[in-house]
Amino acid sequence: MTASLRSMIAPLARASVFTMSEVGDKGARALPRWKGDPEPFEMSTRPQVELYCDGACLGNPGPGGWAYLLRMHAPGGTREKEGAGSEVATTNNRMELSGAIQGLSVLTKPCEVTLFGDSQYVVKGIQSWLEGWKRAGWRKADKQPVLNADLWQELDQQLQKHRVEARWVRGHAGHPENERVDKLASEAAKMAAARI
Repeated sequence: MTASLRSMIAPLARASVFTMSEVGDKGARALPRWKGDPEPFEMSTRPQVELYCDGACLGNPGPGGWAYLLRMHAPGGTREKEGAGSEVATTNNRMELSGAIQGLSVLTKPCEVTLFGDSQYVVKGIQSWLEGWKRAGWRKADKQPVLNADLWQELDQQLQKHRVEARWVRGHAGHPENERVDKLASEAAKMAAARI
């Protein structure tokens, strides 16, 4: 390489690909950031995990069950883990939250999690409401206390450990994984009812 060619390349090697002043801000939008990201454009080395969760209640309130299915795709193949539990006296929303909390709590290291649930309450809570509730001292927009704040706080602790994207799926619509966790949660609720 000649000296003149080297002198032309050196400044380019030190420069960034572009700056916002060069591009302008028309049509530009910020890329989504995850909480706790040290660098906005850093490639993640976290394991990719799918979490399917559900809750069920026989009566509302009444005996209820929660369930989760974790799926991780790894070079050696796909690994899955499922779990379920129940409470004798609870509500459907508490069981929906419990499925998400229990699924996340099983993960032993920080992961990139795509959470799938048929509960708008859980999905919208994660996507939209949670940060506002925390800022408002666990109060809703109408200044009333957040219902199930104990579980939302527990879920928030789990969300801080992982990068979670919550996606809503229609319940009872033939989604195989959602049907699977629905069945597990319903069976857990029946077991809770049998203990009464």
